[in-house]
Amino acid sequence: MSGWTEDELARIGDAGEMRITSRDGGGGLRRPRTIWVVRQGGDLYVRSVNGPGSSWYRGTRDRLAGHVSAGGVEADVAFEDADDALDDRIDAAYRDKYGASSAAVGSITSATARSTTMRLVRA
Repeated sequence: MSGWTEDELARIGDAGEMRITSRDGGGGLRRPRTIWVVRQGGDLYVRSVNGPGSSWYRGTRDRLAGHVSAGGVEADVAFEDADDALDDRIDAAYRDKYGASSAAVGSITSATARSTTMRLVRA
């Protein structure tokens, strides 16, 4: 279970962007980054458009914990690798939300970005 309420899922899922921050080695928060977020069923997913080399994505791998802000919701989260079987559905969610013809959507649904798909679990 992702721990989100239906209201939080709706508010974050409808938000155009999310501010995401990972925790550093001492437990503090790193610099926030603005990214896209999509809802798939009762879960929220994020990807790194620049793939696994992105600094914010690498930061999530250190402690698998952070903080998000979107749609008026502020929450501490755990980052979990998403099930690869969901990639096509998550791609569709990105296309539906951000426009199938957008060049950025082409990047966020690329094999490189798909390899970074994470599920956000409310801590």
